[in-house]
Order: sequence, then structure tokens, then C-alpha cells
Amino acid sequence: MTRDELMRAAIELSVQNVANGGGPFGAVIARDGEIIATGVNRVTAEHDPTAHAEVSAIRAAARKLGTFDLSGCEIYTSCEPCPMCLGAIYWARLDRMFYGNDKNDAASAGFDDAFIYRELELEPGKRRLPSERLLPDEAARAFDDWMKKEDRIEY
Repeated sequence: MTRDELMRAAIELSVQNVANGGGPFGAVIARDGEIIATGVNRVTAEHDPTAHAEVSAIRAAARKLGTFDLSGCEIYTSCEPCPMCLGAIYWARLDRMFYGNDKNDAASAGFDDAFIYRELELEPGKRRLPSERLLPDEAARAFDDWMKKEDRIEY
């Protein structure tokens, strides 16, 4: 499939998902022009705030390919990803991202993530979500154990 066809598939998923009671977002993960996995926004349908189209597609692709490293794949998403999804895309190591609507279009439709970007710029203590560091010395044990583990799988 061409890039345009893959993007149209993501857009069609978003349109169909609205008709099926979901949010207006769809995503396709492809490798060499072949669809590996798809995802749609099911936040309200599944009562899961992380059930965004991109995250759902990444989870499905990782299961199908049996790896957390999606290098060699591209993501086509009906809208520019939110901060959570963008982070997931980076962590999945996708080679490239294509999107239809942008974050301003999303904001106009009631999906405004600008406040999250602003919050990330602030020191944790100045964010809207009260944040406080507790027991860092005890928490460090997990990282210490991780660094000593000879059979760890880096990611």
C-alpha cells in the first residue's frame, strides 16, 4: 500500500470509530507498505484513559511481531498524537510518523492537550497535579538491582 492509502486507512478507522461510539481517532502501523496492526480510540467505551488509537495500535503490533521494538515500522494516525501517544511512539522506536489532523484541529474538536505540554515545562512542585518525591533512597534499590542483573534486556 502507498502512504496515502495507509493514511486513508487510519482516517477511515477514525470515522468508523465515531460511528461505533468511540473517539475520532484511528491509527495504522505498517511495515514495507503492509498493515501490521490497527487501533482506534476506545477511552470511553473501555473506561481506559490510555486506550488511545496509537497506543492500541502499538500494543497490537508488538503482540503480533513478538517484540517491543517496532523499528522498521511506520505509524499513520488520523491526528497528531497527544503527549502520551508521542512518548509511546518514541519508546516503540517506530521509524516514522504520518498524521492527518494536527493538534490545533484536535483542540477545536475539544481534544486540547496544550496544558500537558505546558505542565511538562514546569518543576514537579509547580504543576497542577500535586507531586512530591518520597523515599528516593528506598526506590533506588530497584535501579541498583536492575544494573546488577546480568540477563537484563535493554530497552
